[in-house]
Amino acid sequence: MSRLIRLTAIALALAVLAGSAVLWLRPGGLSGAPRRAAGIATPGGVQVGGPFTLVDDTDKPVTEASWPGHWLLIYFGYTFCPDVCPTELQTIATALDALGPQAAQVVPIFITIDPERDTPELMAGYVKLFDDRLIGLTGTPQQIAAVARAYRVYYAKVTPKESTTYLMDHSSFIYLMGPDGTLRMLFDPATSAQDIAGAIRKRLSAAS
Repeated sequence: MSRLIRLTAIALALAVLAGSAVLWLRPGGLSGAPRRAAGIATPGGVQVGGPFTLVDDTDKPVTEASWPGHWLLIYFGYTFCPDVCPTELQTIATALDALGPQAAQVVPIFITIDPERDTPELMAGYVKLFDDRLIGLTGTPQQIAAVARAYRVYYAKVTPKESTTYLMDHSSFIYLMGPDGTLRMLFDPATSAQDIAGAIRKRLSAAS
């Protein structure tokens, strides 16, 4: 099963990269210089997202329907992550600040891919380091595997040589889900907070 999850995650990444290549080559502004677009639209034929049952950082059961009428900004990672996770969570926090009052329509969510260590209590303390609005979700290994499969997230334990603890190898995208539960945008780690905020603002305006 882990091999299947990894293959689907790779397929999603390839689709995103293909979309990114087109967006990078699109001329921008009067200078005609290549401009990177903010985010990538849903890759055709790739279904991402779906129902899930997890617990939040107050140990309360939640599902994908727990925030009706809201947009969800979701990132998968883990609290022991040494690099990309804290960077991306800070990017999300900065994007929310840039949205101003419109941020009230967006629920930022951090889903762990390390349920063995990331308890609700640990998640609660961790997410608040970045933003009080950020919600941490965890669950059983089976529940995490199910939500990761739905979102095409790859993850696996990696134990460095001469280490007594493990790290988690994982894919790294920020998902913007619409109020109807469909994927609206994917943001890779190269996307700035300002570009994420701009892309979300356009979708909020179009939906109003």
